[in-house]
Amino acid sequence: MTETNAVRNGGAPGAGHLRRAVGFWGLMFISLGSIIGSGWLLGALTTAVIAGPASMVSWVLASAMLAVLALAHAELGATYPIAGGTARFPFFAFGPLVGFTAGWMSWLRSALISPIEVEATLSYSDRIGWVHDRVHILNANGTLTTAGLVIATGFMLLFTVINVLGVRLLSATNSFTAVLKTAVPLLTVVVLMALSFHGENFTAGGGFAPHGAHGVFAALPAGVVFALLGFEQAIQLAGEARDPQRDVSRAVIVAMAVGTLLYLLLQVAFIAALDPGALAHGWDNPVGKGNFGPYATLATAVGAAWLATVLYADAVISPAGTGLVYMAGAARLSYAMGRERVLPRPLARVGRRRVPVLSILLAFVVGELAFLPFPSWQALVGLVTSAAAIMYAFAPVALHALRLRDGGRARPYRLPAWSVLAPAGFVFANLIFYWSGYEAGWKLAVAAALGFVVLALTRRGVPTAYRAALRWRCAAWIWPWLGGLVLIGRFGRYGGTQALPSWWDLVIVIVFSLAVHYAAVRLAMPAAAVGAAVEGEEEGESVPGSAQR
Repeated sequence: MTETNAVRNGGAPGAGHLRRAVGFWGLMFISLGSIIGSGWLLGALTTAVIAGPASMVSWVLASAMLAVLALAHAELGATYPIAGGTARFPFFAFGPLVGFTAGWMSWLRSALISPIEVEATLSYSDRIGWVHDRVHILNANGTLTTAGLVIATGFMLLFTVINVLGVRLLSATNSFTAVLKTAVPLLTVVVLMALSFHGENFTAGGGFAPHGAHGVFAALPAGVVFALLGFEQAIQLAGEARDPQRDVSRAVIVAMAVGTLLYLLLQVAFIAALDPGALAHGWDNPVGKGNFGPYATLATAVGAAWLATVLYADAVISPAGTGLVYMAGAARLSYAMGRERVLPRPLARVGRRRVPVLSILLAFVVGELAFLPFPSWQALVGLVTSAAAIMYAFAPVALHALRLRDGGRARPYRLPAWSVLAPAGFVFANLIFYWSGYEAGWKLAVAAALGFVVLALTRRGVPTAYRAALRWRCAAWIWPWLGGLVLIGRFGRYGGTQALPSWWDLVIVIVFSLAVHYAAVRLAMPAAAVGAAVEGEEEGESVPGSAQR
């Protein structure tokens, strides 16, 4: 038995197999259901205020960047079809320490999104007259009241029960909600465009780009990137896919394409439906005061009050469906890190229904803690976007290293022009992190440091015989990378001192990113170590087909 196998399986109680029960449509809807959440209800207004009509450019730019990252995930997910893949691909290439860093960022982001989506649901619902008058959900500062906390806990308990009952129920429930979540935005686009289309709005309020390129970039972390996040959720559940080599890559690509087209149409419909008079003095307040309900407000204004009712109902379905999927994703990530022994081993235990019950319960507890008086939805979006950017950045650099160290492995899907797109994807992720702002960046750095404390405490409880080497040399690029990004943000133009000149700040991020990318690839584990790591996972991940029934 290899060292990796010993660490993974030898004498470790409670680790188990996941059930392979999810097909292509289930995987595709899991990713699409993650993409279409509270972002579609709230993103168009937020981005229009920041960038005006040029917010459409923000959507196109974000979708192009994330498409490269999605394609990198598609290759990795099809080649290494295991649960919690975003944590384990870097582990294969660089060892436990890098794998933990990627997994910790992925887990933090996934664990926070479920409560964020629940808060979005309650905030939107509070705008309904009878709910606001009879059920006091929110305090004046936007945090949850006692009644709001009870209702939010009810949502989180529902997510937990569905996840614990098994992946088949999760897939079926999500597929149903994902269809509704796609149909309602499409209906909104058709109705708004048919009843109110003011072409002059695309040059009103200071022109097409009232705040220039800076507005386009600033809109990315303010809701655009957040709305498009989630394509990787099919990869998190790859260990439970019936035919992962065939289905995972297709599910990621199709979900990303559908989500991108839908969000772009929604932005066009939103801008065109606005009252031109409301834009005479700019884009600061295009639909009236209040952060929630912009589409419902427009629907009422154009004479489609029935659509506003549908939208309020969807304000519960869309975020709740996304929260359900992200709880599943967070659980698979902590399950994966439990298998790697970088989080407590009991998190890798699976129950009678072949799901990681303790990891699901951990996601519930973290979600409950997130309901404490945190900042607004918009403030949390920036933090989650930063965490997602770091999480996504690990995929292209891991892909590049694994192409060189594990190039002989069958790859059902191959990233085209990988030697160009892999470093480009790493650059794109770092640019998104930079645009998210310095405040989110330094807070994320503190969260990373906390993660290393958790890792150290976890390893103290692991018997020496099962304690894998962290491979410090392979991880030597992590600290200069994260520290460098925070330092650039400190002097940058997005929440920093603005000491760096406009455009030169982007050049610095790009050059720095390329230097880190190629240094990381050179520091990857040797081919034999990569092969041993992959072999250990393939032997212990799951049992196929009838063996599970």
